[in-house]
Amino acid sequence: MDAAGKEMEKEFKVPVMGVEVDVSQEQQIHEMVQKVLQEFGRIDVLVNNAGISIRKKPQDYLLSEWDEVLTVNLRSAFLCSQAVYSTMKLQGGGKIINIGSMTSIFGYGPSIPYATSKGGIVQLTRSLAVAWASDNIQVNAILPGWIDTELTQRARKALPDLHDRVLSRTPAGRWGEPADLGGAAVFFASNASDYLTGVALPVDGGFSVML
Repeated sequence: MDAAGKEMEKEFKVPVMGVEVDVSQEQQIHEMVQKVLQEFGRIDVLVNNAGISIRKKPQDYLLSEWDEVLTVNLRSAFLCSQAVYSTMKLQGGGKIINIGSMTSIFGYGPSIPYATSKGGIVQLTRSLAVAWASDNIQVNAILPGWIDTELTQRARKALPDLHDRVLSRTPAGRWGEPADLGGAAVFFASNASDYLTGVALPVDGGFSVML
């Protein structure tokens, strides 16, 4: 179990199981689902959060690089959702939360495959929401703004002016923290969102509404 799992187990006094899985491999995804079902008996919430980025000019990408990003960021979300569908339907419902980004809304030249995959996340969310609503499965997406993560720290090193540009565009006047996403995730995972599906919610300090 990783550090996050141990922290959750200690703070919330609940059993936690860590499973290492390559989400680009369909068989490993199905094995992960079976391990969770064997341990806990049901799956109530799925969060599709795997993501990578390769930064290049569009004309310089190798097809293998394009495929790698789309596989990890978009195909895995579909495969994981597909893998939990039958158990969620059987138990009477469930929640799927997909993680997009600001590039789900805006074009982003420095990483075309990443932006394409995150745009696809929104359409995947909407389409699964329509397809599975009758099974009482709600599918929604969170679109983080500029959050202080390892991925965005690397982006700031590659683009020295990015930090100041983000601050000037964000009404909240700061970069987001991972904890800022918690409220939206809890809401989408809870019964409070039972009549909400197909929504792509920006959690961005106002970045997406700033003229």
